[in-house]
Amino acid sequence: MMELLSVYYTEPCLLFPSSSSSCCNLNMRFVSTNSKSSRTKQFVRFKKTRLVCSSMSSSSRRDSLQGETSGSLASSDQYVNCLGEGYTTNYVVGRGVESSTIDDSVKKILIPGLPPQDLNGDSGSTITSCFWEWKPKLTVHYEKSGTENVDAPALLLLPGFGVGSFHYEKQLKDLGRQYRVYALDFLGQGMSLPAEDPTPSAKGGEDTSAEGKDSAMWGFGEQTEPWANELVYSMDLWKDQVTHFIEEVIGEPVYVVGNSLGGYVSLYFAACNPELVKGVTLLNATPFWAFLPNPITSPRLARIFPWAGTFPLPVGVRNFISFLWQKISDPRSIAEILKQVYADHSTDVDTVFSRIIKTTEHPAAAASFASIMFAPKAQISFDEALSRCKLNDVPICLMYGKEDPWVMPIWGSQVKRKVPEAPYYQITPAGHCPHDEVPEVVNYLLRGWVRSLESQGSVAMPLLDDPESVDYGVSRDLEFVREGSQRAVIVRVVGTKSSIWNQISTFIKSHIVKFRVNEIR
Repeated sequence: MMELLSVYYTEPCLLFPSSSSSCCNLNMRFVSTNSKSSRTKQFVRFKKTRLVCSSMSSSSRRDSLQGETSGSLASSDQYVNCLGEGYTTNYVVGRGVESSTIDDSVKKILIPGLPPQDLNGDSGSTITSCFWEWKPKLTVHYEKSGTENVDAPALLLLPGFGVGSFHYEKQLKDLGRQYRVYALDFLGQGMSLPAEDPTPSAKGGEDTSAEGKDSAMWGFGEQTEPWANELVYSMDLWKDQVTHFIEEVIGEPVYVVGNSLGGYVSLYFAACNPELVKGVTLLNATPFWAFLPNPITSPRLARIFPWAGTFPLPVGVRNFISFLWQKISDPRSIAEILKQVYADHSTDVDTVFSRIIKTTEHPAAAASFASIMFAPKAQISFDEALSRCKLNDVPICLMYGKEDPWVMPIWGSQVKRKVPEAPYYQITPAGHCPHDEVPEVVNYLLRGWVRSLESQGSVAMPLLDDPESVDYGVSRDLEFVREGSQRAVIVRVVGTKSSIWNQISTFIKSHIVKFRVNEIR
């Protein structure tokens, strides 16, 4: 039975303390018992950009993440040591058992853990926090690691709604040891919130900065500043943001990885700019976003709605937004949402929780949320973006947490049916954010997928090294060491010819295998 999330305050404090206040020390923890990789078209729109970067301390309030894999395996177990690129691949079997006699149905795969912490509390690649001035008053925050790997492929990680680049810390530290990795904050979220109110209403000597205005009034002024005349935090804005970021900051085609909202943005961007993409990985990607008609594709219908997320926000929506924002930004509501989307309640989400709370305290947060909620749909749907990517031979990879209560596995199956050549990895137990919940597994699969594309298919996709598994799928136990303890998840690969019965039988078989392994232990 799922136990409740415990939230407690170690000192009395206000519900929403200011970011500079140190009166509140909150601790939260869950408690529970054809490849296009050679695409190298030249850019024609490069220009100088303004970047501000600083090294970011990687010490945080979390337990040590150990990456060692030796000394924790029972001698009676049967394993395949498949540590990925840069590691030795060999069979590890029980004493007295020949590798050729291994029963494929009980074979398990040992993968690397996260990089261990050093004596200074740091682990893995150093993360650098940067700011990029895209347009006047529109400054984008991003994080990067592994930039010294000048000859390595570049990866761009796009977050879900309500979070930011910090949600990919485990990928930045781990994958940054091998690749050049970037994680972006969408405009209107994370640390890409504006520093100035686009609709200042104060006159004379009053303070018109974001810090000097009440958050409930921010964005509700009478007149919009010139830099924000067409500002709306929409799917189209984020697609353009990603496009210019790749052109002006990264400077070459990338592998794009997107979770939830970031998955839709990844696919939309790739559909419009296939020459900038080497591949797209969808992590529980949401297949829909927004509900108002797009003024470009449906101009007549769009005219029915007098407001579509632009500034200033109408006075009529002020009370509604204030009430809704008060409920959504309540720490108890945020804690409940995290409890829903993380299947493994032993996952430490202290950092994620505190960073979300910090974002909600920004004076621009409520108005930005309103703009996002009332923004129009993208110019093309998720399905249309998927069709365009398929037409342009953009490689797609699917990694979905099976226990996601929002974007359930059926959505991944629908994508798989439309793009049967895309590998579809279903991970259990894992929820809506598998990259944060089981980063060892997601990082292992990402490494293998990139390696296969970079080799133009001469290296097999992870877990798809024989024709039968490609056609009919396969289930594997992936094991790793975290914090000194051995962990395991089941990864089921959906094959191109998998029928409903085949998927059911594979599911039953994997659970029988797990039961047999537990009996041996």
